[in-house]
Amino acid sequence: MINYILQILLFQVLFLAVYDIFLQKETFFKWNRIYLLITPFLSFLIPFLKFKSIQQTVPQEYVVQLPTVFLNPQVIIEQHVTNQTTINYLPYIFISGVLLFSIIFLLKLFKIQKLISKNIIVRYHKYKLVLLTEKKAAFSFFNYIFIHKKLKDNKELDIIQHEIIHCKQKHTIDLLLFELLKIVMWFNPLIYVYQNRITVLHEYISDAEVIKETSKKSYFNSLLSETFNVENISFTNQFYKHSLLKKRIIMITKEKSKKMKQLKYLLVLPLLVSMLIYVSCTDDAQAEIEQIENVLKEEMIPSEGKYFRAENGFIMFLGTHLAGEVVPFDNYTLKEKEIFNKFNERENPKIETSIVIDENGDRVHFIKVPKPPIKNSTQEIEIDDSVPFAIIEEVPIYPGCEGNKEQLRVCLQEKITELVASNFNSKMANELGLKAGVSRIFVLFKIDKDGTITEVKARAPHKELQEEAIRVINLLPKMVPGKQKGENVAVKYSLPIAFKVQ
Repeated sequence: MINYILQILLFQVLFLAVYDIFLQKETFFKWNRIYLLITPFLSFLIPFLKFKSIQQTVPQEYVVQLPTVFLNPQVIIEQHVTNQTTINYLPYIFISGVLLFSIIFLLKLFKIQKLISKNIIVRYHKYKLVLLTEKKAAFSFFNYIFIHKKLKDNKELDIIQHEIIHCKQKHTIDLLLFELLKIVMWFNPLIYVYQNRITVLHEYISDAEVIKETSKKSYFNSLLSETFNVENISFTNQFYKHSLLKKRIIMITKEKSKKMKQLKYLLVLPLLVSMLIYVSCTDDAQAEIEQIENVLKEEMIPSEGKYFRAENGFIMFLGTHLAGEVVPFDNYTLKEKEIFNKFNERENPKIETSIVIDENGDRVHFIKVPKPPIKNSTQEIEIDDSVPFAIIEEVPIYPGCEGNKEQLRVCLQEKITELVASNFNSKMANELGLKAGVSRIFVLFKIDKDGTITEVKARAPHKELQEEAIRVINLLPKMVPGKQKGENVAVKYSLPIAFKVQ
């Protein structure tokens, strides 16, 4: 879910950048309005448009999660591991934000309703003029035009005509759409930027229509000679906003853009193609499975089961049994079916997956996993590799390894584990003043397209441990690179190293 939101933010930033740099200064107001209305919602849709044909044609970097290397396995086995239940506060924060902004929206609607009910309303053609007596204002909301009584008495028709354009073209609907987006994505500042851009555009549209029937000089006087109050209601079209006044005058005096400049809208095409390539090569379901793999590989002691919460909000359960009501496949959500199908594609008979409604009424993604055997050896811990690693046609080959793909993969893991375990200075952990207990170092490295070890990075509880991990990984020899569709590809490896501080 977090990845989905980040993609939305990224796409909206790019769409706004194209608008601000290339489009907003042009006089193609109707096209700009369409652009500003479509692109924010398109940002929600694009992450779901994944094309397998693009995935197959674009070379990718494959990431493989290696089993944990245990530097002092016996003491880790003896360490009692307890799973603490953690509360995920993000859903509560999100719902609180939605409720707060919903209340603010309703208060604004109430404010408009109050103005309608307490002031005189007169008909003006198909529209209703709400004659204000307290504030000298001019704004519109659907077919209601709010103006000060004196403006009507003085027959300030330019101002009224300006607001009528807003009503005719239903600009209020545009603003309400962004109000709803602000409720759902209250944490997204780009929605406010979008609403600001379309508010300015609405004024350009109305100004352009009015000066077709009146002189620019007369209209300038209407803008400059009157001083209006501005209501703090973001989804009303207001005639006078001091911050917009200069922009409106510049746009009124601007010559119409040449039709040739409409070609600027074609800039959206390469942008869309880039977005589709990006989302097609980003597999959310694969990311979820990799997260499950990580939990499977980090299980050091077999247990009856383990609950954890994935990034997408799923409650997941790893274990041998889970009491509850099994949900029929036909009642799965699209996301649940996607995860289920991903597991089935791997054709691993040891893994069973289903959706179960547990005793608390929670919808749990139940993954039945056999208990991993643990050898009673101080040098070796064997954890059942229940879920295969990232799918790649030809895996990288460690020098001296032979056999089929699976044998080569296992051999590479064993060789890396052996090298790390024999070369890592595990004694230094007890000399750095670290807190007693089980600690981990996380290492990321790449077997490049030519087989060399590159981009070694590490995260550890102490800088010296981090440097030691990088030093050891750099001892790995040059390998035969992995291949996909006959071409060499880079493969990234993530390697957890576990140890116990006495």
